[in-house]
Amino acid sequence: MEDKIFQIKIVLRGSKPKIWRRLLIKSDMLMPELHEVIQTSMGWNNMHLHHFIKYDSLYTVKLEDDDFWDEKRDIDYKQIMISELLSKKHDKIIYEYDFGDAWSHDVILEEINFSEYGVKYPVCIDGKMSCPPEDCGGIGAYHNIIDILKNPEHKFYENYKDWLDEDFDPEYFNIDEVNSLLNLKK
Repeated sequence: MEDKIFQIKIVLRGSKPKIWRRLLIKSDMLMPELHEVIQTSMGWNNMHLHHFIKYDSLYTVKLEDDDFWDEKRDIDYKQIMISELLSKKHDKIIYEYDFGDAWSHDVILEEINFSEYGVKYPVCIDGKMSCPPEDCGGIGAYHNIIDILKNPEHKFYENYKDWLDEDFDPEYFNIDEVNSLLNLKK
């Protein structure tokens, strides 16, 4: 029996130009694995809390010391497969990461196919733009940083140049690097 493969597109909400990745993943991938795939493919460092949203439900990891878990409507996603939340073309869930900076991503099911012999999933097949740096303040602050970096005369230009990696390029995306990192997770 052939495995179903989902072609998903992950888009960072509010990004202009759009920051996005297109991936092929197995339909039976568990949600914690999808979290790891999003972190890796987008370029995040997995330093903050996250959850998925479908309709009004929050899907997240139940933390051992969460004394208020039973009072919330959160759903522990450890044993939930992506196919339980995305089942037909154009279905969408939201992935939120770093509740302080509030990075929201649309995860859209674009196509449902079958696995191809010799292909190791997940695999990134396309994307655009670099991920914002962690802890930069959210999408509005990130756009502000990019504007400042375009103007060497700006009073905060040197501050941001020092804070960011020396080679930070907001337009950079390397599919081979993303796939190498995804292969390390397999």
